[in-house]
Amino acid sequence: MRYEIIGKNGYVPTKQVETYVKKRLEKVVSFFNPQWVIGVRVVLKEYKDHSKVEVTIPCKGITLRSEVSDSDIYRAIDKTNDKLVAQVRKYKDKLSNHLAKKGIKDIYSKEFSEATDQITKELLAGQLVKSKSLELSPMSVDQALIEMEMMDHDFFIFLNEATNKVSVVYLREDGDYAVIETSQ
Repeated sequence: MRYEIIGKNGYVPTKQVETYVKKRLEKVVSFFNPQWVIGVRVVLKEYKDHSKVEVTIPCKGITLRSEVSDSDIYRAIDKTNDKLVAQVRKYKDKLSNHLAKKGIKDIYSKEFSEATDQITKELLAGQLVKSKSLELSPMSVDQALIEMEMMDHDFFIFLNEATNKVSVVYLREDGDYAVIETSQ
């Protein structure tokens, strides 16, 4: 397995960090048949107040990617590993079906396939459990923001009175608001 571990923004990864990265990402890589994994690219960045870890694992047919920030580089590595494991587990069946259409049937390793009982339990826990029907009323973006804040949600679906299109206003991670507008 080829690991490419790169430091940016003045960060130079030590052998200890490189060993830690390889050890932590072993689990994610072990989920896949070794012949399908092209490599692992890890970019470690250091900023004044935090560290960022970006991991890209290109496989034949799919690419896994995770980007996590934390005040400690080791915690950021752990978090990105956990994020990748969760992605693989969550999308196991969808990925299998998608890749089977491309002629890739044995993307997952035998160890991962044997652990499907636990994964199935976790997947069932994350399935659709509620369905809602909305009656959209025309309103401005400002009115939609007020409605969203009053309901203490992080998104709100509405009929934009200016464009007469279904739109979604949402709260971004940086604290700002954004609008998604549908098109026909």
